[in-house]
Amino acid sequence: MLPASGIDLSVLLAHVQPGFFLDGVFKLPDGREVYVQILLRTLHFLAGIIWIGHLYFFNLVNVNLMKALDGPTKGKVIPQLMPRALWWFRWGALITVLVWLLIPIVTFAIEMIVVKKVNNGWALAVIIALLMMILALAIICWLKSQLSGYGSNKSYSIGLGGALGLIMLFNVWGIIWPNQKRIISWTADNAENGTAIPPESAKLGRVAFLASRTNTWLSVPMLFLMGASSHFSMLGV
Repeated sequence: MLPASGIDLSVLLAHVQPGFFLDGVFKLPDGREVYVQILLRTLHFLAGIIWIGHLYFFNLVNVNLMKALDGPTKGKVIPQLMPRALWWFRWGALITVLVWLLIPIVTFAIEMIVVKKVNNGWALAVIIALLMMILALAIICWLKSQLSGYGSNKSYSIGLGGALGLIMLFNVWGIIWPNQKRIISWTADNAENGTAIPPESAKLGRVAFLASRTNTWLSVPMLFLMGASSHFSMLGV
């Protein structure tokens, strides 16, 4: 039977098979390892977003917010806000990285001493920049020796970006969180019991701030290198 348009619907429907409109669109890969890799990569991306998002929150929002609050208000806000934010911050950092070891560990050990000794932000920036240049050269030399001089742009970019990510991870767990944990405890005790906050709180807060600001600086080249690994060939052969 022909409809008014002259097209036989029964013939048309007979040619429409299940999945006809999606034919050639979906093609699932073979092999269990492919699915494991994409799950781990997705977890890496999610953890990275949580980590860097909190990093920018602390440096672009929270620093100025805390300056605007009076003592009693800080006593209410800090014990509620900071433990939650720092939990996501430090575990996001750990899950994101979980790679690289020796060279970034040595670099961090030097950087931790510098951050604790240098109070001037601009002087710290110069020293950290020089330290990261040395780190980059060490990573490139190591990768070059491991890859027999035939490293790709992806190898070098991910190697350098991953090393910066490790430094940032160590800053979170080795400096920022230990200092903030003590400050949070003192602030909560002051708000609940009226106990005086120790004078060293200001110094610990300053060191944590400088380490967090260092992470903010390092996040820019780290993110650039992650993107450049596949989309901006500039290193290797």
